[in-house]
Amino acid sequence: MNERSSGAGTASVMHVRCPAGLPEPAYRQVLELLRGVSPTVQAIPPGAVLVELRGAFRYLEADGRRIGEVVRIRALALLGVDLRIGVGQSWAVAATASGQITEPGGMLVVEADRTREFLAPLPVRAIHGVGPQQAKALTSYGLHTAGAVGAVPVETVQRILGGRAGRMAADRARGVDPRPVTPRDLPASAVVRRRFERQELDGGRVRAVLLDLVVQLGATLRGRDQVARAVSLELRFAGGASWERSRRLAEASGHDEDLRQAAFRLMDSAGLERARLVGMTLRAEDLIDAEKAAVQISMDRVRESRLLAEKAVDRANAKFGAGTVVPAATLLGKAS
Repeated sequence: MNERSSGAGTASVMHVRCPAGLPEPAYRQVLELLRGVSPTVQAIPPGAVLVELRGAFRYLEADGRRIGEVVRIRALALLGVDLRIGVGQSWAVAATASGQITEPGGMLVVEADRTREFLAPLPVRAIHGVGPQQAKALTSYGLHTAGAVGAVPVETVQRILGGRAGRMAADRARGVDPRPVTPRDLPASAVVRRRFERQELDGGRVRAVLLDLVVQLGATLRGRDQVARAVSLELRFAGGASWERSRRLAEASGHDEDLRQAAFRLMDSAGLERARLVGMTLRAEDLIDAEKAAVQISMDRVRESRLLAEKAVDRANAKFGAGTVVPAATLLGKAS
């Protein structure tokens, strides 16, 4: 456990890091818990959240430290989830702060008047938004800490990293980040992709890969308790050309059978013949919560049996690991 403060003052942005590998339903519960604190909550999947606290200060009659403490205690007590919480004057400062907390959880508040003091000794790789290659480039020029980056002219950093990236790194090293917290729920789409190791001509193998993507996409949707109202397929060909189409589902669904039918019809409409494929992307679009979708009463016993089997497969994969149970065609590498 880790609870620290870097001084007195005011900080209004909270950055929350959930435990690595937290299941989607639990992540949703964390989002709901945070919406009880502030209406301005921005989901950053798969496991981070931003919260704007300005409105909460007056409503809750508490500062960022107290609000963070309450959030962490509630998450532990109600959800069994420990969180790493950073609070600062901006998105980047709060995210940098939460990144300094060791597992399993804790809180670090960086008050506005202590921001430069907090950032100065940190290695450049710890600055939120500075990637490994950018950090390597900066250190090769002797700029090893955020304080060093913030002390040199912006133009110097831009010469090292390029115009836009250099400006961003220089600003973040000083604690400057104008991005607002924007209310945002989980993404309105889910995407799975596959890149072929070599140019693929065999239609059976292509369909087997598409079936595997369908299974992955269905598992993702059901793990999120979401359903899709449309599916799109993008095919990428040797030489750089691409083809993309979408198809509305008869009713919103997250079931493999419905996704497979839509995906295979899209594939058939592409008329590939001897096209050389190098990759494909399958996307579930126009997502809604599963509980909001209308459920039609089915008299199709075969379909009902498949849905029961799907639930059993989901339970097995949840227990023994994703991909433990998959359609035989994906293993054989051929599908019709």
